[in-house]
Amino acid sequence: MEEFRVCYGAVPAQLGCCSGSELCCMRVIIFLFLCTYLVRTVYICLYQRIFLTYKNTLDMENIVVNIGRQLGSGGREIGEKLAARLGISFYDKELINLASQESGLCREFFEKADEQASKGIIGGLFGMRFPYVSDGVLPGMNCLSNDALFKVQSDVIRKLAAEKSCLFVGRCADYILREHPRCVNVFISASPQDRIMRLCRQHAISEEKAEEMIEKADKRRSTYYNYYSNKTWGAAETYHLCVESTVLGIEKTTDFIERFVRDKLQLQ
Repeated sequence: MEEFRVCYGAVPAQLGCCSGSELCCMRVIIFLFLCTYLVRTVYICLYQRIFLTYKNTLDMENIVVNIGRQLGSGGREIGEKLAARLGISFYDKELINLASQESGLCREFFEKADEQASKGIIGGLFGMRFPYVSDGVLPGMNCLSNDALFKVQSDVIRKLAAEKSCLFVGRCADYILREHPRCVNVFISASPQDRIMRLCRQHAISEEKAEEMIEKADKRRSTYYNYYSNKTWGAAETYHLCVESTVLGIEKTTDFIERFVRDKLQLQ
């Protein structure tokens, strides 16, 4: 039996010289090809319909509140109280454990990279980001870049937001979930003196040490946020609501933000 090829241009020209068995074989091949194409098309259509239905369900039910905060502003405390009032899950440092479990990487990797912008040599020289490459390319560097760890943590945040209603503190969650249809982004600040006094009470440290902590934290958080989001940390145009907790205090600031969230998301 002579070897034959099946192609779009060759089939019509060769049909006249094909034996019965060859012609039957060609018909079977074409039939199988059409069946495969049909099954694939149906699968894609069903997948898209199921996905869109699932997505619309999430869009209608799940809410997300993202809180950016200055160190010493009471942002974490306000976030915890707000999450409890809204009946939603609260995530701050807990994201480190979840990212570690999800990736199988050591917790210490995420602790060192927590709200730290990438410091790779390539990115540092050219002001550009090269995820998964910037650190660890050269011997002696960290085996994983901060960009790679940010990607893992971002995936964890997206997964949690898809599964249930959540409140996230920091970690660029507002940028990561920027496409979420039912989210509120809040930034909490406080007066310098209020921040210093709160840190002194919490950590039993001097005012000088508190000032040093604040300066380092503000620089670290702003660099981290600006680097990954290309927005400005703490700027009014970046968020839906900016509030200074010094003015109303922790409890009334929580009341104020709760009313805002319920009104914006039309919650009962």
